[in-house]
Amino acid sequence: MDFTFVGSSDSPTFVWFSEGLRKVMESEGHRYTRHAGDARLVVNFFPQGKPRPVRRHAQAVFVCAVTEFPVPFTDHISQGYPTLLRALANLAVGLVPSSGARPDVHFVTLEQGHYTVHGNDDPEDYFRQVYARIEPMALSTLVIENFFEPDLPEPLWNGDAITASIYRAGRQLNKLNLLPAPFPVDEVLPARDFRHLKRLFGIGGLSYGNVSARYDDEWFWMSASGVDKSNLKEIGQHILMVKDYDAQRNGMVVSHPPAVQPRRVSVDAIEHWMIYREHPDVGAILHFHGWMNGIRSTEFNYPCGTRELGQAVADIVREAEDPSRCVVGLKNHGLTITGTSLDEIFERIDGKVLRTVPMA
Repeated sequence: MDFTFVGSSDSPTFVWFSEGLRKVMESEGHRYTRHAGDARLVVNFFPQGKPRPVRRHAQAVFVCAVTEFPVPFTDHISQGYPTLLRALANLAVGLVPSSGARPDVHFVTLEQGHYTVHGNDDPEDYFRQVYARIEPMALSTLVIENFFEPDLPEPLWNGDAITASIYRAGRQLNKLNLLPAPFPVDEVLPARDFRHLKRLFGIGGLSYGNVSARYDDEWFWMSASGVDKSNLKEIGQHILMVKDYDAQRNGMVVSHPPAVQPRRVSVDAIEHWMIYREHPDVGAILHFHGWMNGIRSTEFNYPCGTRELGQAVADIVREAEDPSRCVVGLKNHGLTITGTSLDEIFERIDGKVLRTVPMA
């Protein structure tokens, strides 16, 4: 994987940090390039409060923003998350002075995750810990393209009993207070940057969690990206029919009513597709930002919408005693739960869900 550094990396702290990170990345086999157009990972340095967005030319490019976070740094959502969005980044890395010999390094993800490498950690291990947080992003492949086909059968234009169960599931997640409010991206980004984000990724907002349910042996209904999950009603807008994954074009094939301008399906569609295709007894999948004790978790914090995250979850489901009734932890993120139906999933997890996701 080729990577590059851009922006203002000439301050003493940034020079020291970039040299340490580059040394570790090159020791792991990544190649540094001075040409941003050749890089799969762009590390963008900028002073505190002055984000400079990197405008990607392709969805396959990941951006890691490196800056200083305010002191004291006490709330990663209010103090770090807007910086992540304004930099149009996949991961924000904030350096904060500490009592140790090196600054604390705070990481903020698009899923609102937050974890820290401390400045008083072993100096031999410090930059390897930083790299370990960046590595999953550096090695991942996004699957967020949608190929829309206006061929949904007319009897399904207004939904069916399965989409009604998806609506109930969204209402239940809201009742359990497991649906963080969609983040108002359009209120944080300048209009030009918001248009760029929509053009590149089809993002109209950031919302969290998703719901899907099997329709037949190959197709499944799934919630759309960036919509209010507590009110999933409109077919083609709130709920979409996923037909397949097109490996050659690296995107999901989505069916919708011909008269509807569709939204994109959830970024986790590739993960759900993998599970449904391998396990015919899985009738529904639920994902939200919560936790349960005593569960097996993925080992790496892969970004949402990547083949690698989907494969990591699918591997755990495959090895479960009963893949059709499995709970998988997504490291620093939340839960993916399989079931025979959405109603069955809620019955099974009743009273067992913790709202706080442990960060490691």
